[in-house]
Amino acid sequence: MNAKLSIRSALLGAACATFLTGCGGSPDTGPNDLAYVARDVESLYSAAKDRLDRGDLTMAAGLFDEVERQHPYSPWARRAQLMSSFSYYAARDYTRAIQSASRFLSIHPGNADAPYAYYLIAISYYEQISDVERDQAITERALQALTEIVRRYPESPYADDARLKIDLVNDHLAGKEMEIGRFYERTGQWLAAQLRFQNVIEDYQTTSHAPEALYRLTETSLALGVPEEAQRYSAVLGANYPGNEWYEKAFELMEDHAPARIGG
Repeated sequence: MNAKLSIRSALLGAACATFLTGCGGSPDTGPNDLAYVARDVESLYSAAKDRLDRGDLTMAAGLFDEVERQHPYSPWARRAQLMSSFSYYAARDYTRAIQSASRFLSIHPGNADAPYAYYLIAISYYEQISDVERDQAITERALQALTEIVRRYPESPYADDARLKIDLVNDHLAGKEMEIGRFYERTGQWLAAQLRFQNVIEDYQTTSHAPEALYRLTETSLALGVPEEAQRYSAVLGANYPGNEWYEKAFELMEDHAPARIGG
């Protein structure tokens, strides 16, 4: 999806502002950081921050996990959970990013940083959205997670971005319905095609695919021998999208196949 770099930068900025303020210096750490069994919480957290600053994201995530493992009741453990999630997200290990943020929410559901955790979960799903030719289970999860942010925290800094991404995800899901509908139409499965196109105008009517869906419903209605329905869909298309290329095609189609039923 678009703007991944800016999203990562914004998330890192938010993470640093929230969790790293007031931290001390960053001691030099070697490749065997995770082999140490016991360290004081501040030096362990600082070692994780140092790795994050250097772009060693997987090691950073592991060290933040160590903060929680070694010092589970420390205030640093709460910070480390979200920093671990961010580090996994930045490393594109989305499964672990989601797991870490979900763990934070299960332990601290009412925490002030919960919106950030929900956003990490949502953006981790969002960045896994594939093209419309593939299964859309991840897309559905992204939509659910983004919707949850808007529902729970409508005034949070993350809600506006979530709303924008909800529109993009809906457009993506509508595109999948259109792809399947066009396949059914090409193979003469008119009723199956109509069901997909109707899904678009009922569930995704504000997306960019709605005009084509109405045109395809006009086409399939004519193919099924119900020109009255074709006229109805064509009229809705003209009323909502006058001048649109799909309405022009629908108008021509109706003139060719049902001239007695189209006005003007």
